[in-house]
Amino acid sequence: MTSRININRPAPQSYSPQPYASAPPPPMNMNSGARSSGSFDASSESQLEKVRVWASWAEDQIDFLSQPLRPYLPSIGRFLIVVTFLEDALRIVSQWGDQLWYLQKHRGFPWGISHFFLFINVVTMLAGSGAIIAKRYSEFAVGALMGVVIIQGFGYGLIFDLNFFLRNLSVVGGLIMVFSDAISSSKRNFAGLPSLTENDRRKYFQLVGRVLLIFLFIGFMIQGQWSFARVLVSIFGLVACGMIAVGFKAKWSAAFLVILLSVFNVFINNWWSVHSHHPQRDFLKYDFFQTLSIVGGLLLLVNMGPGGLSVDEKKKIY
Repeated sequence: MTSRININRPAPQSYSPQPYASAPPPPMNMNSGARSSGSFDASSESQLEKVRVWASWAEDQIDFLSQPLRPYLPSIGRFLIVVTFLEDALRIVSQWGDQLWYLQKHRGFPWGISHFFLFINVVTMLAGSGAIIAKRYSEFAVGALMGVVIIQGFGYGLIFDLNFFLRNLSVVGGLIMVFSDAISSSKRNFAGLPSLTENDRRKYFQLVGRVLLIFLFIGFMIQGQWSFARVLVSIFGLVACGMIAVGFKAKWSAAFLVILLSVFNVFINNWWSVHSHHPQRDFLKYDFFQTLSIVGGLLLLVNMGPGGLSVDEKKKIY
């Protein structure tokens, strides 16, 4: 998660219609004004209906194209969510000496405590990731991995780093999506929520999870060099994020962000094209695997839907 530190550099820093017709002439009397208003309203309804038809068609196409993968989406999503933890555990083991040096020299960890800190992180990430992939004790695994995110933030001194904060909010959102998926089949009562049914708990967790998922894209928007392409991508992405947050056409919006983030990840975070000794390689690798985790959370959203607290669900009722 945050252990991409080596002996050669300090801790990571932040990177970064409706067309309206021309106004009609002033009405000569009340009747003509009513007719003009009626014509305008009819045009508005016609345009809105076209948008609804297009959105329904797009949603149908997404359902059709994803049908072969649909049985595998939960497993793919769960694996992608934890892939950043697996990569981080491997990084700590392969850079054990550098990690110890950084914690002791720069973070002031006493000898022994630094060893225990790294060891408990590796064991927790491997065990928690394996449990989520195997769909065993997912609730406890989610809690353990959330704990890793928090203690690494404090341990490596990145808890107030904006890039770290926004990205890891999205990772936590993906973990909460796993949690909401797990409690749908669990009969266990959760402390602090005695009066809520399983469906109630699930819809609240789905709401929190899908809102947190969009923070990665917000981080992308506010950091980095601006260009016309970046502005264009940011506008479309921000609209999709807003639709996910309120739960309007959430599956369509999540699928759009999956494609957008996947393309962005391959072309921008292409760590494999950077020399193995280049300092930028670790940062790109970190960004690449964290983005994969958010893509995994979005895939779970595509599979599960936005939940009960959403515009899409309310539309079914009314």
